[in-house]
Amino acid sequence: MIKKLIIFRSILFAFQSMVFAQIGNVKSLNIGEIRTIRSKTLNEERTLNIYLPQGFDKTKSYPVIYLLDGSMNEDFIHITGLVQFFNLMYSMPETIVVGIANVDRKRDFTFHTDLKDLQKNYPTTGHSDKFITFLEKELKPYIESQFKTGDEYLFGQSLGGLLATEILLKKPEMFNNYFIISPSLWWDDESLLKQAGQLLSKSQDTKKFVYVSVGKGEPPVMIKDAETLYDVLIKTGKKNWTIEYKMMETDNHATILHRSLYEGLMKMFPYQEPK
Repeated sequence: MIKKLIIFRSILFAFQSMVFAQIGNVKSLNIGEIRTIRSKTLNEERTLNIYLPQGFDKTKSYPVIYLLDGSMNEDFIHITGLVQFFNLMYSMPETIVVGIANVDRKRDFTFHTDLKDLQKNYPTTGHSDKFITFLEKELKPYIESQFKTGDEYLFGQSLGGLLATEILLKKPEMFNNYFIISPSLWWDDESLLKQAGQLLSKSQDTKKFVYVSVGKGEPPVMIKDAETLYDVLIKTGKKNWTIEYKMMETDNHATILHRSLYEGLMKMFPYQEPK
């Protein structure tokens, strides 16, 4: 009996030693940083999830993607994976991703409306002007003060696509590249879309890439509005603007983002056979 007890304790000790040895090899897996900045415009703290390329060098300049809906439990993880894949397999340069975590996206991504049903369903709505000021006057200058930056992208879907469209139409100089996925242009009885031609006529013809996409399985109004936006952009005739449109044949509003961004990035960074 005593001999069996000794053998059992020896086995237990060996097992514990093996477990402790394995625990001792555990390290954190880091793909970037989480930062918090105080916004005077919004009067609140905002969380930034920042992806940094492997081997990040603070002396080098990197393109920056500003990702709306950039919380850890939203689009940050899978979009950073997409960016890393395009750097690995396609011609996309190493790129920083700044995921802007949401506080109240209905408040931040929509402009004022007098429509009573929207005011009822979206009680905090109508403050995209403040959020755009935050992006332009606080967030972008902060990122540019912390990193050496190059080309700047804005990624937005749904209400985020509405906001990205508003910025493209009203302040196009804020970003070089716009990825507008399933934009909620139905907002306020399509008032932004109705102003699009007039607003674009005031825009400078500087180099820009604009990608608009919608899913075939989305509501008809979403498809119609995305196609109309594309047509308006084409009709402006800006020679230095590259305008792309993609109907995602197998996607709906819930499934479109990742696959659509993949298609859009392929238009910018086509595959090149290794030399």
